[in-house]
Amino acid sequence: MIVAVCADIATLRVDAIVNAANRWLRPGGGVDGAIHRAAGPELEAACEAIGGCPTGEARVTPGFGLPARWVIHTAGPVWRGGGAGEASLLSRCYRSCLEAASERGARSIAFPAISTGVYGFPRERAAAIALSAMRAYESRFALLVACCFNVPDALLYRRLLAQPPV
Repeated sequence: MIVAVCADIATLRVDAIVNAANRWLRPGGGVDGAIHRAAGPELEAACEAIGGCPTGEARVTPGFGLPARWVIHTAGPVWRGGGAGEASLLSRCYRSCLEAASERGARSIAFPAISTGVYGFPRERAAAIALSAMRAYESRFALLVACCFNVPDALLYRRLLAQPPV
């Protein structure tokens, strides 16, 4: 099942949450900062030990102080107008996270809207890419959550979920 909610991803009781990280896995702002603050300093140390995450890939750490068992970190693409492979890279982010969660036996995973904040990816395009990836992996999970920062984004995801898959 795929659902869209408006919530703080760091509070969700799911097996894994996805962190919209930077390539260096250093604590930043937005979703990344909120996850790091909630998880505690152990998360930063674990990320430093990993050393980084190329755009489109995923790295996994324990959840430490979070309700989630794992944090799956992914570095989304910066929007450069759409002609620099951004859509493909964003799709790889979601698929890499879903693969990493599946490999660990996770049954539930929550995603933020990767790359739609300071990275500037258009929200509707990003949501369609996210839901396409989630639908492709839906049979492997009991619950896939699109965790939105605000009500308009949650309504966008719900509208797209109500439409037949493309």
